[in-house]
Amino acid sequence: MSRRLVKKGFSSFLLMVMMAAAVLYPTSTGHAATINVTDNGSRIEVNTGAGLVYTVNKTNGDIISAKMNGTELNGSSKGSHISSGLGSANVTWNTSPSGSTLLITVSTSTLTHYYASRGGENIIYMATYVTAEPSVGELRYIFRGNGSVLTGVPANSNNRNNTGAIESEDVFGYANGQSTSKYYGNDQAKDLTIRGVTGIGVGVFMAYGDREKSSGGPFFRDIQFQSGGDTEVYNYMNSGHAQTENWRMGLHGPYALIFTTGATPSVPDFSWMSSLNLTGWVSSRGNVVLNGLSGMDTGYAYTVGFANSNAQYWVNASSSGAAAKYSMIPGTYTMTVYKGELAVYTESVNVTGGSTTTLNTRTINNDPSKASSIWRIGNWDGTPSEFLNGQTIPIRHPSDSRNPSWGPVSYATGSATNKFPAIQFRGQNSPTTVTFSLNSSQAASSHVLNIGITAAYNNGRPSVTINGQTLTNPAASSQPNSRSFTIGTYRGNNTTFSWNIPASYFVNGSNTVTITPISGSSDLGNWLSAGWVYDCVELLN
Repeated sequence: MSRRLVKKGFSSFLLMVMMAAAVLYPTSTGHAATINVTDNGSRIEVNTGAGLVYTVNKTNGDIISAKMNGTELNGSSKGSHISSGLGSANVTWNTSPSGSTLLITVSTSTLTHYYASRGGENIIYMATYVTAEPSVGELRYIFRGNGSVLTGVPANSNNRNNTGAIESEDVFGYANGQSTSKYYGNDQAKDLTIRGVTGIGVGVFMAYGDREKSSGGPFFRDIQFQSGGDTEVYNYMNSGHAQTENWRMGLHGPYALIFTTGATPSVPDFSWMSSLNLTGWVSSRGNVVLNGLSGMDTGYAYTVGFANSNAQYWVNASSSGAAAKYSMIPGTYTMTVYKGELAVYTESVNVTGGSTTTLNTRTINNDPSKASSIWRIGNWDGTPSEFLNGQTIPIRHPSDSRNPSWGPVSYATGSATNKFPAIQFRGQNSPTTVTFSLNSSQAASSHVLNIGITAAYNNGRPSVTINGQTLTNPAASSQPNSRSFTIGTYRGNNTTFSWNIPASYFVNGSNTVTITPISGSSDLGNWLSAGWVYDCVELLN
């Protein structure tokens, strides 16, 4: 056989392999493929060439159809949209000169929402620019999925077959005493990467993207899913749900909806969107490098957060406290070091575009666990997770039949910490009684009693007696004006109530403390009653 024939045969074989690879792996070079757009004056139909075909209503910017390999994944009764739908908007579109990328712009006087796609990818990239909070009081994108197709949904937010609402119109009960809600089973902001819903041969996933313009910090939770008639997938960028800081304006995102044949995809690369000239996109950015932390508690993970009125960021610290955060919008930030979820160090840090701010090792100077105590119930970490029912707050209503009884509890110091209630409800489990022993030397001295909380509801704060002696009632703490621990979060504003107790209130031997919530407001029920979430209770030496 001649060399020419061998070469020709090899070339034919190579061409066949390349063609097969193009069929098997259509997204490997998908962004170079042409994207097909049809505009009939009222609707924009987008065919990415890889299986996804979606349609945008030109009147209001809603997605009214999203088909994956011919299967309709958008619900039939409502469109998918920003906020609760814009009602009306100016909708325009353009493609790149090569025809491989598409940008749809949906704009009103205070909001601009972007849909972007690349040929060969089953992804709808998005970003939302706002100059004012939407009239519904929260900024969110809702994919309203086809509930008869997308049946593989998170259990905690699946409200199908409930027996009715047990709180407001958004927490539902069942004949077995269990509960579900859109508020349950949600990730903390620091863990938001990608989650979704599935059906037979299909899946819709939200890649949550950059949270720099959201509000609430690294431990904030908000709605991600709800299943009833539709299967809903959310990206909440801000809301009034136990919100601890003001909303941030500007460009939220980018984020994305990803359509698959059921498998969970990887988080996509958003960097290509820098060429789209989106309003509010910031290209010049800076970095912060922290060389380490001293005074860490080896039993806890540490998070380093940065926040100002314009942006927020966070990063996990290493075992030595080293941390580096890249690609931050220039400005002056409050850097906060969290032990667990409790702030134990803060300082001001400047970030300059195109440069790196390097910080030498910092010493943690505000960890209350370092104080010497006679007894301590729980530990100072900004969470109630070690307490009775503390780990179930994010996943179900406190009344859920799967929870052990909340009490009232009588607790002897030194007992198992998970016997002490995570939440003190005025209407359900009060008072909590704590018994402890003092020797003659301890009883002859004054001591400080501290009650640390992570959140409070209805102006709840502790009224305390020691051996029948009533301590001064404190003022209410500053907390978000919303429900909190019945809607899946124990995060509010960490507060410590503190009392200096004279020696005359103590006795040698057994002592008793009773803790009862007080409030200037009336309660709406046993669970919606004045109360708080515990972080730690201690008596100092």
